[in-house]
Amino acid sequence: MKFIKEKIINDLYDLLSPCRLCPRGCGVDRLQGEVGDCGAGLEVRISSYHQHFGEEPPLVGIHGSGTIFFAYCNVHCVFCQNYDISQHGLGREVSTDDLAHIMMHLQDRGCHNINLVTPTPWVPQIVKALARAQDAGLSIPVVYNCGGYESVEVLKLLDGIIDIYMPDMKYGDDEHAEKYSGTPRYWDAVTAALREMHRQVGELTVKEGIALRGVLVRHLVLPHTIASSDRCFEFIARELSRQTVVNVMAQYYPTYRATEYTELNRRITVAEFNDAVRALQRYGLDTAARVLEHHK
Repeated sequence: MKFIKEKIINDLYDLLSPCRLCPRGCGVDRLQGEVGDCGAGLEVRISSYHQHFGEEPPLVGIHGSGTIFFAYCNVHCVFCQNYDISQHGLGREVSTDDLAHIMMHLQDRGCHNINLVTPTPWVPQIVKALARAQDAGLSIPVVYNCGGYESVEVLKLLDGIIDIYMPDMKYGDDEHAEKYSGTPRYWDAVTAALREMHRQVGELTVKEGIALRGVLVRHLVLPHTIASSDRCFEFIARELSRQTVVNVMAQYYPTYRATEYTELNRRITVAEFNDAVRALQRYGLDTAARVLEHHK
């Protein structure tokens, strides 16, 4: 992580009024306490923080990933498994000084990284806290664990600050993205964001089983090919790199508002998951995916 200049923090805070931290660009004045479409206001809100052992193996290692779960999300998935946090804002407000102390506490516990879960609504406050933690000796990698619906303008300001990007690539088309996650112009946004992330940090670098830098993409398989896995993998292989690590996830189950949609109201089948894995292999991404398997 490079030294964080005050200008970067100021430039990020400027994006809060009117708010344009994400492609949604809802335009509220969060500096004056207005609440964005995501639910976030000015004071950063977290749900919890701890040594997390449920993340991908290269992040967890022996001592766990130093995970901070932020409240609210700019992506409104009807099937969100953490909807009480992401949609309802379960949690508590903390100051940027408190957040810096949490980061240092996680490093002191031996965590291999600071894992920022759903950071998008809170980037200015997070970077301000990172700067203060950096002054106190923070030295472990920083993970940007996000929904993938990101602003390239914001990402460019994060260049050199974020070591590992871990975005979701949820859909291969705008229609399903709009219907199930309320994300306008999703495909253009997510592909532009992934290109910028890859430009900054490249392929995942792992040393002695621990991720140090790079991009790790998550893709959740949905019923009835709703996620368009094939198109997602084709983009990753052709536009990023065949060495991009992709975690193809099978843990979908109908929760939150998914039961309102017949096509989402069941778990995925073995055949649906296997079809997604075959698509991964067809585009030559299976070799990179073994990075995850190798370190389990």
